[in-house]
Amino acid sequence: MRKDEKKDVFKDRLQNSRRKFIRNSYQTVAVMPFVSQVPDLIKTFLPNQFENKVLNMSNEKSIIGGYGQWAASLKKDPPALSFRNSKWTKVDEWKREALNKAIELLESPVIPDIPAVTIEKKYIYDGLEIEELSWQLPYGQPTKAVLLKPQGANKPLPAILGLHDHAGKKYFGYRKIVRTSDDQHPLLQDHQVTDYGGKAWANEIAKRGYIVLVHDTYAFGSRRVYYEDVAGLSYGELNVAGKTDKNPEEIENINSYNQWSSEHEHVMAKSLFCSGTTWPGVVLTEDQIALEILSNRAEVDPERIGCCGLSGGGLRTVYLGGLDARIKCAVCVGFMTTWNDLILNKSFTHTWMTYAPLLSNYLDFPEILGLRVPLPTLVQNNNQDELYTLSEMKIADKILNEVYKKAGATEKYQAKFYDGNHKFDVKMQADAFEWFDKWLK
Repeated sequence: MRKDEKKDVFKDRLQNSRRKFIRNSYQTVAVMPFVSQVPDLIKTFLPNQFENKVLNMSNEKSIIGGYGQWAASLKKDPPALSFRNSKWTKVDEWKREALNKAIELLESPVIPDIPAVTIEKKYIYDGLEIEELSWQLPYGQPTKAVLLKPQGANKPLPAILGLHDHAGKKYFGYRKIVRTSDDQHPLLQDHQVTDYGGKAWANEIAKRGYIVLVHDTYAFGSRRVYYEDVAGLSYGELNVAGKTDKNPEEIENINSYNQWSSEHEHVMAKSLFCSGTTWPGVVLTEDQIALEILSNRAEVDPERIGCCGLSGGGLRTVYLGGLDARIKCAVCVGFMTTWNDLILNKSFTHTWMTYAPLLSNYLDFPEILGLRVPLPTLVQNNNQDELYTLSEMKIADKILNEVYKKAGATEKYQAKFYDGNHKFDVKMQADAFEWFDKWLK
């Protein structure tokens, strides 16, 4: 092929897709005999602004070194299915296409039948009627959960699906946000003090007249991976030799398990990808099963159900609240930012539960939650939260504001920023509970 013919190929590729062109042109020039002329070709065919990015990229630091700005440049802004694109004028049409794409990329496993629920125990504590529940999914250990309701409740009430956090503590699940006796594990006491202002927030909102269900989700608590079931990992921190599932409630064993399960996350995520699903997709399925169980309760009004959670629970709120319209009111706490923040600054601070490959081509992270528009949504952020960059949290707020404004539902969205680190403290809980009262009562 002559040089002028090669240039024509380059021009065609640039017109079709700059991203594809950049990738393919570099592959081509790598084998050209006239390598010395590559810089001139790049100047000829790349847009000036991208040329400047190429030249300056290596000087900008990120968590992936000099590749950060390049990686960020691959993502369109706004993404292909963003409601902020001018092509979308009707919210229902946009939601239909964007929701279908999100569901496709999450590849949540299908569980056709709702499992039978067993009531393990019933009692009164903290002014609440409490039921300890379990159900068996087609895979893994039985799911354990608790249902909290006001004493003497005799009519359908609004309900909350409480979504426990991650916190790098997979030994515990639902127990992180409830209190069912005075004899609480000391690690749970500490966790509720540091993250929840000393409160079991699920109990607190139940006392306000809500039915509250909190369950262990995939790989947490009763659903955790057991050492005895692991084989083939015999190196480094993943080695289970000498580890035991016996005496699991001992503090030393819990801390050891939490460390091991954190190291195991990448193994779990990779295996799920290879099986054709995603970690957020699996969690979404399990959360939807719990939502169905809650909706079917006789004392629950299925048209008045909300969900809420901090951190990993906030992440679960993004996916469940965004993709399931049965959630009539959502409060996302301590998990809101942009994909850019994760690309450049903070992906290392977050669980593999966050990531659905290729979803960022279609929606920015806050727009996943924005799929629920015009349903009421509150996002609570902490200004000094070490898991995110404040400027990107503010951009995420701007994106959600734009989505709700374009849908004509500005009054249904609110974001609040609080001083302090990563938390869901008493003040934040009060604001969240008032938001639920406003829209569900």
